Amino acid sequence: MSALLLIGGDNLGSIPGKLKNIGFNEVIHVDGRKVKMVKNEIPERVDLILILTDFVNHNLSNKIKNKAGKKDIPICYSKRSWSCIYKSLTTCDNICEQCPFLKKC
Repeated sequence: MSALLLIGGDNLGSIPGKLKNIGFNEVIHVDGRKVKMVKNEIPERVDLILILTDFVNHNLSNKIKNKAGKKDIPICYSKRSWSCIYKSLTTCDNICEQCPFLKKC
């Protein structure tokens, strides 16, 4: 099972469906608006984290980066548009070769 933690953005529109189409079984969305979200832990089932840079503050981004580093979870950064997300997921240096979307590219 592959799960993606998507951080940032209030209204994702069709993005979760497109992520599922390229191989992610579960998309967990955290909008990052509330201050207490910095204290939340990364779910154990997450295989990859995608941070939407134009919708998240620096403090949350840094905290997630530190927590992901401790768990060896790769992080990709992108703007909110689907073309930027797709490019980020297919060219990110931190992604392992077993990630599901690489099989469909």
